[in-house]
Amino acid sequence: MDRPAISEVGIALKQIQFAREYTLTLLEDMEDELWYQFVGEDKTHLAWQVGHIAMSQYMLTLFRVRGKKDEDEAIIPRKHLKAFAKGSIPQPFEESPFTPEELRHTFNGVYQQVMREIPEYTDEDLSQSVVLPYMVHANQLGSLYFASAHEMLHAGQIGLIRRLLGKEKVR
Repeated sequence: MDRPAISEVGIALKQIQFAREYTLTLLEDMEDELWYQFVGEDKTHLAWQVGHIAMSQYMLTLFRVRGKKDEDEAIIPRKHLKAFAKGSIPQPFEESPFTPEELRHTFNGVYQQVMREIPEYTDEDLSQSVVLPYMVHANQLGSLYFASAHEMLHAGQIGLIRRLLGKEKVR
C-alpha cells in the first residue's frame, strides 16, 4: 500500500514535535525550586534554557514565516524575547521577572501556536529566503528545520543540568 507523500513542512513539524516531546521528558520531574539553580562554569540554569527555547522557536517559526502580529504579545511578551535573546545572561530568580510557571506557560503557548499555524503552509509558501540560522534550505522552511535542531541542542544542555542537579538521566 502506497503512503501519501509527506511535505517538507510536515517533516519539519514532525521534527519540532519530536524535539518538544523529548525536552518535556527532561523537564517533567524538575521541581520549580531547581529551575533557577545555577550549574557549571558558564552559569546556566533550566529557566534560561526553557525561556531561550521558547524565544527562539517563536523567532524561527512564527516570526520568520508571517512576521509579528499584535496578538503575539499574549503568547510571548516582548520582555521575554529580550530576556532570552542570543547573548542574554541567565539571571538569578531574584532578578528574573519570570516564575517557572510563567516560563512553562510561554514555552507551551509558543509551541501550541506553531502547531496551529504552520500546518496551514505549503512548502512553496515557505520559500522566501532568510539569513542564518537555517538548515537544509536557505529559506523559511530551512528555519523550521533549524528550530527543531536548536531545541535538541538545548535539550542536551537540559539533560546535563539534570545530571548536575542530581537527577537520573532520561535516556
